[in-house]
Amino acid sequence: MSGLILGIESSCDETAASVVQGGKRILSSVVHSQVEEHAAFGGVVPEIAGRSHLREVHRVIEQALAEAEVDPDQLEAVAVTVQPGLIGSLLVGLSAAKGFALRHNLPIVPVHHIHAHVWAATMELAPDDDPFPAVALVVSGGHTALYLAKGPTEFEPIAQTLDDAAGEAFDKVAWILGLPYPGGPSLSKLAESGAADAFRFPRYRPKTLPNSKDLGLPRPLGFSFSGLKTAVLYHVRGQDALAPTPAPEDIPRRADVAASFQEAVVDALVTQTIEAAKRAGLERVFVAGGVACNGRLREKMGAAAADAGMTAVFPSPAYCSDNAAMIAGLGWPLWESGKVGDMTLDASPR
Repeated sequence: MSGLILGIESSCDETAASVVQGGKRILSSVVHSQVEEHAAFGGVVPEIAGRSHLREVHRVIEQALAEAEVDPDQLEAVAVTVQPGLIGSLLVGLSAAKGFALRHNLPIVPVHHIHAHVWAATMELAPDDDPFPAVALVVSGGHTALYLAKGPTEFEPIAQTLDDAAGEAFDKVAWILGLPYPGGPSLSKLAESGAADAFRFPRYRPKTLPNSKDLGLPRPLGFSFSGLKTAVLYHVRGQDALAPTPAPEDIPRRADVAASFQEAVVDALVTQTIEAAKRAGLERVFVAGGVACNGRLREKMGAAAADAGMTAVFPSPAYCSDNAAMIAGLGWPLWESGKVGDMTLDASPR
């Protein structure tokens, strides 16, 4: 077999390895989740994450190769996440990749984590379906941004959040509502039994630039979720934000609050993404990242895209959250275009 890439991902709290052929055919995908290790703290603790990666990284690499039935000498290269992420976690994966590459005389391909999420949305398309150009929304616990994806190695930033990422807002509101970590899935589950129109929480709209109407300029694109999060906080606790958090059973209409909050987040994501695609004159949008698992987002983005004559493409849920298949997948076109590193390669949290 040719075109085989080993991918390694360790940017946050999943230790993952995968073997992918030709950028699309997933032969193995192994993910070690650290959710249980961080649950007691209500979020990811960088020191704990780094130590967990150290314990697991070699095991997941060996398991990925075994499940793919691939020997190291059959590989073309090793692809590894180098940015962005927790610096300690990134360095564990990068060090493992360097060691593996040195031992087996393989090139190293540095991969941008966010670009790989976009690539994940293309991996299940038909082989003859050219996915680019497209507008891509990457939405997760650490990132909420829009890109113009011109090609597998060409990503132009369009807009991003000014404060919280959408997934981070989900986690924080879940905590306000007394829901278990990880907050996003817990809140979405509760929202299923609530009314999305029960409360009208605010939707952020970027401010119009001075004289922009006179100049014929459109409203800027962008996201912000801190105001929405604060609105939910005041709704639950009253005007005293420092008041003790009510017991979950004492929060009136808790499911309605969850559903109305989720609707506000989804509305903002859908509106800005479809608007970006309209301005770019494109008929396809990719939606990737952990929050792309959200059922309401999939439903509303798909409907809004169809109404606008567009197509919304999501990865399968298993490839929305952090995984190494997307790293190995994007590693293939990067390797083909000569974008390789060496033993001086470093990681960056940004």
